[in-house]
Amino acid sequence: MSTATTTHDQEAFNLKEWIFTTDHKRIGVMYLIGSMAAFAVAGMMALMMRLEQANIGAQFIETGTDYNEWLYFHGAAMILAFLIPGLTGFAANYFLPLMIGAADVAFPRINAFSIWLFYFAIVLALLSVVVPDTPDIMWTGYPPYAVTTEGNTSFYVFTVHLLGFSSILGAVNFLVTVIYMRAPGMGWNQLNIFVWTTLAAFVLQLVFIPVLAAAVTLLLFDKYLGTHFFDPAAGGDVLLYQNLFWFYSHPAVYVIFLPAVGILFEIIATMAKNQIFNYKVCVYGGIGGVVAIGGEVWIHHLYVTGMPDWLRIGMMISTLLISVPVGLIVMSLWGTLWRAAISYNVAMMYSVAMLYLIMVGGLTGIPLAMTSLTVHLSETSFIHAHFHFIMGLFSTYAVFAAVYYWFPKMTGRMADNGWARISFWLNFIGINVTFWPLFIIGPQGMPRRYWNYEMFPQFEAYHEVATVGAFLTAAGVAIMIINWITSAISGPKAPANPWNSRSLEWTHAPNPPGPGNFPEAVTVADDWTPYDYNK
Repeated sequence: MSTATTTHDQEAFNLKEWIFTTDHKRIGVMYLIGSMAAFAVAGMMALMMRLEQANIGAQFIETGTDYNEWLYFHGAAMILAFLIPGLTGFAANYFLPLMIGAADVAFPRINAFSIWLFYFAIVLALLSVVVPDTPDIMWTGYPPYAVTTEGNTSFYVFTVHLLGFSSILGAVNFLVTVIYMRAPGMGWNQLNIFVWTTLAAFVLQLVFIPVLAAAVTLLLFDKYLGTHFFDPAAGGDVLLYQNLFWFYSHPAVYVIFLPAVGILFEIIATMAKNQIFNYKVCVYGGIGGVVAIGGEVWIHHLYVTGMPDWLRIGMMISTLLISVPVGLIVMSLWGTLWRAAISYNVAMMYSVAMLYLIMVGGLTGIPLAMTSLTVHLSETSFIHAHFHFIMGLFSTYAVFAAVYYWFPKMTGRMADNGWARISFWLNFIGINVTFWPLFIIGPQGMPRRYWNYEMFPQFEAYHEVATVGAFLTAAGVAIMIINWITSAISGPKAPANPWNSRSLEWTHAPNPPGPGNFPEAVTVADDWTPYDYNK
């Protein structure tokens, strides 16, 4: 078995090679750049919304249309253009083949096609901000407003189509890669947890993306071709769209959550130098359970619509039931930390923050599963805060942690320094200052999506505090991105395996890996695991 070496001599940048590349590692870097660009623009939209809400009355706008446009781009870009591509695009592309000992993905050219579909979608989404009829349909695109509004709906639909097609191609590619291209000797119970969670996410993508594509296509037909799928006056049903939309969009929560959890497992196991606690229970009961139940909980997004009571009760039970496999995953995470001598580098600091976020986000989600409580909370800022904790921030921190953890692998240099710690604390303090006020005022009646809340003057101080938190977070993110760039150019050179990991990408591939990933073919023994820290 070969041993990883460190390679510091970087090849000269060649734009043509990057444009036409089929190397999964370069494609992973391109996904990271594109998704972070979407994150930056969507973050600016969030800051604009925070500034608008900081005080009562209009600050920058005269009507709610501008606010709706910011909200549309923030939500759609963060979920569809940052989180899903950042986790199933960047992390899966760069690290999954390395983890299974493969030289590349099964279909390199299809992989290259998928990244350019993603970039075309990013460009289309950005163009939707500058066209005269800017979309103002939020990220959900609910009819009848999405049909009757003067704003553009087609850019939203075509962006979803491009991103969905890109995700489907990626899903097929990586499922085939893991099934047929694992290193000789590598069994299913020897896979990294990140590989399992990514496979589960891709299965969900394959099953549910066509449903979302159908929903937005019917929306396009209603607005521009004169059909009436969602028009009750002509025999349509406006709730049909909401059912189709959430039939995908709630499993999409797990498409984001599962790879983020996989990254968390990789970092925690390495920094704790422990085997995964209850590996098989985590994989087959936890990850498998989320896949099995994840598509059966979408109605809890529609509790306050026209759903019959018996359906609400059934979906309440399934929503509560999914906490069982998620609980098994969380128990496995905490068990992996048991009696560990933990190395608290920046990647681990983000991982500990993720444990906190999943705890608060999960506990605040339980009342939202209860029909008697969610009726009162569903249209308040409590939802806003919960959603960001359990999905937005948890998964965003997973991307940040992944970059810090695998930075030496990608660049041959270290980014774990004092500036990285400063940016972490600004990020962590900022998010708590931003969202805890919303947790407080939500149950007191602060509505979601209100740009002017002059009927609730008692909440102005909370919004002022939340706005300060948003700018603390923005400062932390800016420092982090600058640190990544400067560290990649002139950071200290990294050892071959700075974290002393047992996973193949650290033990057998140079930093950074070259074409073909490994200097020689990788084989693994029957008793090998990527978490073999007890030997």
